[in-house]
Amino acid sequence: MRVLGIDPGSRFTGWGIVDAQGSQMRLIASGVIEAGDGEFVSRMVVIGDALDVIIQQHQPDEAAVEAIFHSKNSQSALKLGHARGVALLSIGRAGLVLGEYPPATVKQSVAGHGRASKEQVQKMVQMLLGHPAPFREDESDALAVALCHVQMAGSSTSRLLAQMERDIGKKPKARRGRKI
Repeated sequence: MRVLGIDPGSRFTGWGIVDAQGSQMRLIASGVIEAGDGEFVSRMVVIGDALDVIIQQHQPDEAAVEAIFHSKNSQSALKLGHARGVALLSIGRAGLVLGEYPPATVKQSVAGHGRASKEQVQKMVQMLLGHPAPFREDESDALAVALCHVQMAGSSTSRLLAQMERDIGKKPKARRGRKI
């Protein structure tokens, strides 16, 4: 499975693509889309266009983005929401399966605990992907989301799909209990 992870931001949007074959993770490509300091709408266009090209070039099977979190600064949260919306639009246009994960889930899956620092997550991403140098912060966050998706998809979705495949053609079991 090839997964695109995205860490949206109105100026810097991190992205990273990993291939997962069983327990093996391989970095395909990653980077940061630098939208600049221009008009907000122009920055959103830069982000959307760049993500469309990345998706077309690397052909991911699925994509993952951090779920929206609460922010003390409402203006920052709104701008983040717009950048996230642009990312979701690119994902939707490409017809990719989307996974959304709260920040604590991403940190837990990569670093082992939901309150890990940015530095701890960055170091674990570097180690998990066997990368010789640290990634940029936004790039590392995007890769962490992709790695989280691989882990979550491998644990819950795959089991569910396998169970559904086993159940195809079987008669539903009668259940005893009270009627609702």
